[in-house]
Order: sequence, then structure tokens, then C-alpha cells
Amino acid sequence: MDDVSDDFADLMARGDQAMIILTTASGGERSGCLVGFHSQSGIDPPRYAVWLSKANHTFQVGALADTFAVHFPAADQMELAALFGGETGDEVDKFDRCAWTPGPDGVPLLDDCPNRFVARREGLVDVGADHVCLDLAPLGVDRGPSPEALLRLHHVEGIDPGHGAEERQRPTVPTAGE
Repeated sequence: MDDVSDDFADLMARGDQAMIILTTASGGERSGCLVGFHSQSGIDPPRYAVWLSKANHTFQVGALADTFAVHFPAADQMELAALFGGETGDEVDKFDRCAWTPGPDGVPLLDDCPNRFVARREGLVDVGADHVCLDLAPLGVDRGPSPEALLRLHHVEGIDPGHGAEERQRPTVPTAGE
């Protein structure tokens, strides 16, 4: 990376963003990944933006999906974070390794993450970078007990991602039949 990229990455890390686990299903496949780029993006109507790496299996499945679940893991859920952040759905069925329940449209709901919402995709924006933005409209919210602390970026810094940075330059959003 160049100096600007390094400095920008350092500044963003200081924000210590909460991490989420995004899950989805389409075409008979299910997928999920650990995500650090996300935010509420609308109040009325409520919207949530999730930036998804083009290298992820979840991107391949999610590009054709309509329904997603956004899970907010607690700080002590490192095993779940390592599963969804350090393994790739291209090689491993993550859902064989954790407890989950099928939700709307088959989207996996992680049993150990009761703080979550299910959403419908309203849009997908590809600005040509290594991530695409999913614009999500919440359909239903589950609120479990409030965790003492949410899982944050500094908790997961030791997890090696399932795909390296060099794999994130996939050029386009897949279409049905690809």
C-alpha cells in the first residue's frame, strides 16, 4: 500500500468499528462472512448499508439474493468470528460448524447471535473498488439480551481472512447463470 492508504487504514482502525456477521442464501446455497464496513444509512425509511468484499463467497451468493441477516456478535464470540472471518465458503460449509435456524427465504439465522435483523436488499452499488454496497431495508428485528460489549475490530485483528487483499479485485457483480 502507498502512504495515503496506510495512513487511512490506521485512522480507520482507531475508530474500532463494531463487527457484524452477514448471512444470506440464494440458488440453493447459503453463505456468511464477518464484515467491518457497515452503517445505518437511513432513518425514515430505515436503511442499512453493508460493504461486501468481492472476493467473498458471500458476495457470489449475495449478489443474487434478496434477503440477508445482519448479526451483531458479542465481544466474547471469537470462535464464531474466526469461523465467519477466517474461513471461506468456497472451501468450507460454515453452517455445518455452528448452530443456525432457517429464516425468511432460507437465510441462516445464527442461534448464538440473538441481536440481529433480517432485511430485504433494495439496491447494490458497485463503484469499481474491491467492495460493493448492499442497501438493506429491515424487515424484522430480534433483540436478545444486551451483550456487555459488541465484537469490535481490535478483537478480530488476529484472524487471517479467508481471502487475501489481492483476491478482492473481482471486476463485476455476477448475474444469474454465471
